[in-house]
Amino acid sequence: MARVVWHVPVTDPGTGATVLRLFRLRDGRRCAVGFSTPEALTALLGPDQAFTELGETALRALTAPLGVDTLVLDPRLVAPPVGGSPRIPALPPVGRLQHR
Repeated sequence: MARVVWHVPVTDPGTGATVLRLFRLRDGRRCAVGFSTPEALTALLGPDQAFTELGETALRALTAPLGVDTLVLDPRLVAPPVGGSPRIPALPPVGRLQHR
């Protein structure tokens, strides 16, 4: 039986450690993402996205303690990362309503 390897996105937070990059499903739950080829990963996440190779069992073992139980292989859409807290534009002052 051939060994199945997933190409899993990772980040380096500057501490010298490699950290799995987790994503969110539409319903807000966290999930881990893997790609069947490095080209599929690059096509979706860009050429600068670092990755590591993991089997499904290893990926599940790493994410289970974090409460992540969903793995997605070869997603077709990934939204751009959200930076910081969302900014809500200031609304212009509202004048007093006048009844006629």
